[in-house]
Amino acid sequence: MKIQRFAVSGALVSLLMFFAATVLAQVPDSGFAVKRTKSISKTAKFGPGGTIVVLGAPKGSVSVEGWTSHEVSVEAEIVVLAENEEDAAQLANVSGFSVNEDVTSVRIYSVGPHDKKAVKKIDKKFPKRLRNNPVFINYRIKVPHFSDLQIDGGKGALRLEGIEGVLRVNYLESDAVLKLIGGSVQVTVGSGTIDVTIQTRSWRGRDADIQLARGVIRLWLPNNLNADLSARILRSGTITNSYKTLVPRRQTEFSETFINAIAGSGGARLAFSVGDGSLEIQDFEKSGQ
Repeated sequence: MKIQRFAVSGALVSLLMFFAATVLAQVPDSGFAVKRTKSISKTAKFGPGGTIVVLGAPKGSVSVEGWTSHEVSVEAEIVVLAENEEDAAQLANVSGFSVNEDVTSVRIYSVGPHDKKAVKKIDKKFPKRLRNNPVFINYRIKVPHFSDLQIDGGKGALRLEGIEGVLRVNYLESDAVLKLIGGSVQVTVGSGTIDVTIQTRSWRGRDADIQLARGVIRLWLPNNLNADLSARILRSGTITNSYKTLVPRRQTEFSETFINAIAGSGGARLAFSVGDGSLEIQDFEKSGQ
């Protein structure tokens, strides 16, 4: 199986351009006199098989869980930091999210001082000096189990569980936890950690491609996995393999930077790449995970 060289996707490059000014210009979160928190909840009717799009905030977590209900539930905690109550009130007023829905999709957009156009519509007198104040939007989202999902995020934790469909994720920086059962999965993270658990012995879907530019991927596999698996360090770092049943594909050998293997009787293609860092492969059933 030919392995393409790792490259940060075009979507992640767009995220870098979109979020860079905000992330780099942010003042430290400590030292602010006022912290204001508000919560917003919204739901949207939605049948299985559609697409949910989440545009996260420059800072904030996203947690998405599959459930049996035919609707999308969105809960968000918005946290703003400011020097005084008046500034905090202005920041809270322009920060939140919107939900746009149609027959086949639900789109969740983060709104805050990073979005100049949206801010102007909400508060035409919003002061420029507050645009770089820390604002966090933390999402807890529930979607039908069989849904297609697209997430674009900045800096924050990510958690996905119980979803089977076409999953596309691009994050600038994250400590991500992915509990996967199938579908077609493509995840690209700039830096951080990714804990991936493959929860089924036979992948129900086409493939998975998990890419991390800098950091650590920890991969947890079940006993008797059936899959074609590849793992690669592209520049610097090492692979640690504690999953003993992986067998090298013909005319290949395992090394500290490259594994091209068959697990069990083979099956879907599962690929994992780290630019600089480490990649750990373990049996989660033996470890008691």
